[in-house]
Formats: sequence, structure tokens, C-alpha cells
Amino acid sequence: MTGQRQGRTLEEEVARLLLGLEDDRSSVRLRAAMAVGTEPHPRFVDKLVERSAVEPEFFVRDMLTWALTRHPVSLTLPPLLQEVRSERPQARSQALHTLSKIGDPRAWPAITEELLTDPEVEVARSAWRAAVVLVPDGEEPALAAVLATQLGRGERETQLSLSRALVALGDAAEPPLRAATTSTDPDVHAHALATRRLLRDPDTGFGYAIEEAKRVVALGAPAATPDEGS
Repeated sequence: MTGQRQGRTLEEEVARLLLGLEDDRSSVRLRAAMAVGTEPHPRFVDKLVERSAVEPEFFVRDMLTWALTRHPVSLTLPPLLQEVRSERPQARSQALHTLSKIGDPRAWPAITEELLTDPEVEVARSAWRAAVVLVPDGEEPALAAVLATQLGRGERETQLSLSRALVALGDAAEPPLRAATTSTDPDVHAHALATRRLLRDPDTGFGYAIEEAKRVVALGAPAATPDEGS
């Protein structure tokens, strides 16, 4: 950290920014997070992780994540891996989000089935995104099978997140999606059909795909009818 303001020692500048990360004003916290990412220092890591768990403002949380990615992985990985086991949902969600941005494969074992099926929607969504970034070669089918158990879950935004994760897994997602199209749950059935359509034609809009799938389910058409010609 070389750019501290004239007249301040390194220790004073670090202390000032650490206080800034806890300021009552979101604009001050945002500037402090930006400064911390611009000039990384080992003493910032624990505070960045700690603040990520409680920061109420989205833009500040995003800057905290960016600041963490600017620090050495050897310093950030251990506290983030610990944080994904936190009892606080935001702590788990933000840690998973940051791990997806860092992209270090050593984080993969932390992406458990428990996280992928977390009852907290934002935690699960963050786990889905992290999983498709970190999944090792050969583990895609097992991951797709777990993700497919979440089909039909939540509102449209949540379903879109899951569909994107499954589509990112490519051909590995096809068998569990095909199986899910036989579900007697209409939400699971429609979500599986829509995701299969996206898998075959990524340019199809999710809104259109899900509405078309719901129409097919409502009409009682055969489960695998849409786009089955290939």
C-alpha cells in the first residue's frame, strides 16, 4: 500500500479505511471499499469478509467483493471457506458470491449439497453460480443431478438463475432435465421443459420458454414434446 495520503503513516491510513468500512454513511463505506481494493493490505481481509456479512447496500457489497478479489487468494480463501458455513444467510451468500468471482478450484469442496439446496433463496442462488464456475471436469453430471432437484423452486428470477446454471453445464444437464419432465408437479414439469428449451436454443428468452412450457403442461401435451425433434 503505497498511495496513502501525505502526512499519514501506513498504519494510520489502514486504520482510517477500516473505520470507513463501518461508517454509518453508505457513500463513505463505498469509497473506503474502493480504496481498499485499489491498494490492498493483509489487514483489510478479515474486515472485508466481516462487512460482507452485514452490509445492507448492494453496491457496497459488490465493492467489498471486488476488494476481496484484489487481495491474494492465500489470504482470502480461508476466511471465505469458513464463512460459507456461517449461520447468517447473508454471510453464506456473499462468501459464495465472492468465491465465484475468485474462481479458485480449491473452493469446490465447500460447495456442498446443503448449500445448493439451502432454504434461503439467495444462498442457494449464490451456490448455483459458484458451483458452475468451480465444478471440476467430470463432476458436471453429479452437480446437474443436484441442481435438478431444485426445479420449480421460487419465483421467476430464482428459476431463471437455476436454468442458467443448468444450461452452463451443457450436455450433463440433459438426463436430469429429461427425467424432471415426467414430474407430476406442474411447476417442476414446466421449469424442466423451459430449461431444456434453453439448453437447445440459448437465444430463446426465458420468459417465452417458461410460458410456452406452462401452456404445454396445462394442455396435457406429452412431457418431452417441445423441441424434441433433435
